[in-house]
Amino acid sequence: MIREIITDVLLTLAVLTVAAAALGVAVMPGAAARLHYVTPAAVVAPVLVLLAVFVTEGLDENTGETLLAVLVMIAAAPFLSHATIRAIRASEDAQNDARNDARNDTRDNARYKERA
Repeated sequence: MIREIITDVLLTLAVLTVAAAALGVAVMPGAAARLHYVTPAAVVAPVLVLLAVFVTEGLDENTGETLLAVLVMIAAAPFLSHATIRAIRASEDAQNDARNDARNDTRDNARYKERA
């Protein structure tokens, strides 16, 4: 009885963590700011699920597999976040370069017309 209550509380916390992260992603204006809200859903929620599995199953094969999966997720999260932010910045830089090139082309065309 007490195990079920603890498991339910842990899973409820995991769901609330993901819901709060989703709300933060929906509200924030830029992709870089949104990325900060993905971290709790990617790290904290899986740990809560792992704890719920541990409370329910005890030391078991399922607990070991869940632990391994969570460790991989936690280890990969910083690298994925870093790669994502680099891709966002590269995309923004490319868009800014394209805008600057378009402005320079417009200025060059105006100067050419003035000379003609």
